[in-house]
Amino acid sequence: MGSFPDFVDLVCRERGAALMGIVNVTPDSFFDGGQYVEVEPQERRIDKLLAEGADIVDIGAESTRPGAESVDADVQIARAEAALVHALRSGAMVSIDTTSPKVARWALEQGAHLVNDVSCLSNPDLAAAVAEHDACLLLMHSRYPTVGMLTFGAYPEDGYEDVVTDVLREWEEARSRALQEGVPSKHVFFDPGLGFHKSARHSLELLRRLREFARLKAPICVGPSRKSFIGALDGSGPQDRLGGTITACLAAVAGGARILRVHDVAALKQALVVQQALAGGPIGQGDRQRLGRPEREALDA
Repeated sequence: MGSFPDFVDLVCRERGAALMGIVNVTPDSFFDGGQYVEVEPQERRIDKLLAEGADIVDIGAESTRPGAESVDADVQIARAEAALVHALRSGAMVSIDTTSPKVARWALEQGAHLVNDVSCLSNPDLAAAVAEHDACLLLMHSRYPTVGMLTFGAYPEDGYEDVVTDVLREWEEARSRALQEGVPSKHVFFDPGLGFHKSARHSLELLRRLREFARLKAPICVGPSRKSFIGALDGSGPQDRLGGTITACLAAVAGGARILRVHDVAALKQALVVQQALAGGPIGQGDRQRLGRPEREALDA
């Protein structure tokens, strides 16, 4: 499958970074849990994200908030099915946010392009599922499981000797496991895992030093959206962290990020347009047309 990496390359050339819009079909996610558990709100959310300029729709049916219990694979599939089908029918590039090989296989069989794994490949069979479908794998650094986390950002400051060096080493070990299961290196994407088993200071350090991860030679995805490291700076709650989210996203792009995983697509799309214009890019350029199913299948060929 060449379509997803090629698609990300295309978007990055035109806009600086691809926008991954978040669709949590869970009752308990930290920011929007419970808003999209029914089919009609799910479809409205997907339509809104795509209309605002989302390049990828990331569907998650299992909360990764601190202390969240694991969700049975069949329950995840039941939660995600309508949203996944609607996103694919709408011509979107689709990511499934799961640590379950069974859920991954189901989603990839339906036509999903990417598996978003927040466990840093705690189960190598997840990579096997990706390899079977010649799909892509987004490996987020974490020290799984999240059930042991007290809260986002509540991690010992001495939990890392050097957070960048340690994240590099641990993530490369996870990528090695993925390669052993047959996933091509060019299909493995990197996420530093802001907030996951990291203090606010750790997350900020990862953003500040993001360019050091270029040595991985893997496309970088960053997900700072509404996270607690922003609130640690000013005491804000998740509903009031859009400004910090935008700043963190622009810093991530400057540091080499190619995908931004966000709740607020319209605001980030506008920020990227302004950032490109300030860097000498075109002014008044028309919007890029989102690829529909025929164009997406042409990339698959």
